[in-house]
Amino acid sequence: MTVRLEGKPVAERIDDSTRTAIRSIPAGAPPPCLASVHRGVDSPFRYYLKRQAKAANALGIAFRDEPLLPGDGPNELVERLRALDRDPSVHAVLLEHPLPAPFDFYRAVAALRPEKDVDGVGTANLGHLVAQTPVQVPAVALAAVEVARHYQVPISGEPVAVLGRSETVGLPLALLLAGKGIGLNATVTVVHSRSRDLAGSLASAKTIFSCVGRAGMLTRKVVPEGAYVIDVGVSTVPDPARPGSSKTVGDADFADLDGWAGGVTPVPGGVGPVTVARLMSSTLQAYRALAAGAPP
Repeated sequence: MTVRLEGKPVAERIDDSTRTAIRSIPAGAPPPCLASVHRGVDSPFRYYLKRQAKAANALGIAFRDEPLLPGDGPNELVERLRALDRDPSVHAVLLEHPLPAPFDFYRAVAALRPEKDVDGVGTANLGHLVAQTPVQVPAVALAAVEVARHYQVPISGEPVAVLGRSETVGLPLALLLAGKGIGLNATVTVVHSRSRDLAGSLASAKTIFSCVGRAGMLTRKVVPEGAYVIDVGVSTVPDPARPGSSKTVGDADFADLDGWAGGVTPVPGGVGPVTVARLMSSTLQAYRALAAGAPP
């Protein structure tokens, strides 16, 4: 029987720990504060923004919605992030990504010190991850690992595949999984759009982390029997139950893998809730680091 690897209990465990820590902050001290910077237009980030605000409010984290003005360009974005980096009342900053041209995401996020780059996707934090001295780790990658750990999915010393090599999810996830300093110690294969034989590349994998965003690409034709699938991919497809409407799905064909795979995370309801919980936990981590005197 295929186990449905729900994210809710994982997120609740992380939130409970974060909430307890925040309640222990001395009376009169300011709470941790997360600022979310975005273009202020309709995009998938708007949904994520609402979830951030709701989660922060529930945990006692101050939340600042920071939309750019309609005429703001790359220079204004950099200046906004520099101002937030200097602001002692803000402890963590999240920047919407990907950004369209002419915005340069990495130039912008470089305006933040590593502790405040709460999503861990700036070059400084990625460098720390390579060196196995993480400051902030990409929230989605960390959430995927948290789900696997919660359900005791085999990782340490085992063959693991990561589908996708984006700088914000796939590559950081591969580094996390392979790292010895973090204690995961997996044997990692990175599979991507130029990989010629998907089934062959996955043949020995005990666990597959998929970060592609291609609906239904993982079926029993390519997933080894008994393997676990941690599905990070998100796509929108027509909903046959509601003509004219759409629904969100992952990279895994859940129906096809049921009874074949050892376990699969649902989309939605798998890694997504854990990503938001990890973002809040990382905001608390930034708060503590800055309070301890992290360099400006």
